[in-house]
Amino acid sequence: MYKKICTLFICALFYNCGSYNSIDTFYNAHKNDAQVTAVRVPQFMLKLISGISPEMQSLIGNTRDLRYMKFPSTTPARTQFLNQQMNGITGNSFIEVYRKNDDLKRNVVSIREKRNSVKEILIYNNNAETGSFLYFNGDFDPIKVREMAQNNEFETLGNNVIKEFAPGINPEN
Repeated sequence: MYKKICTLFICALFYNCGSYNSIDTFYNAHKNDAQVTAVRVPQFMLKLISGISPEMQSLIGNTRDLRYMKFPSTTPARTQFLNQQMNGITGNSFIEVYRKNDDLKRNVVSIREKRNSVKEILIYNNNAETGSFLYFNGDFDPIKVREMAQNNEFETLGNNVIKEFAPGINPEN
């Protein structure tokens, strides 16, 4: 009986440590930081956003969770810290479909697949002054996701989503 309890405790400990590196944890840990813009789009707004254009419908129409966060990244230590946190989130369970590194600057598009569909898309940008991520959770066509990554359409899509949902936010700065 003692072995079973110890094993259960160890499994729970590993599970809790492993779940630290998640988009939920990052979002909740930083949404109250100074100079942070955090947007989590509710389901009813996803329906409205999907009507913007056919491209938006093809992506947003299958989205269950959409989040955007913009945060200051003004020191090299802060930029490195944020880059390491994002690497921790995407490290083992995401597939990078695009990455551009320039010193501490990062542009990364990562996906998580299940069978023949993409379940999560995470776009992370950090220009060593500000960082941001755009996160989609849903059921997406992998061919469409690949096309969008190759054509750098995610950045434009992210900017359009944020401008539509929160017009006072300028995602490009």
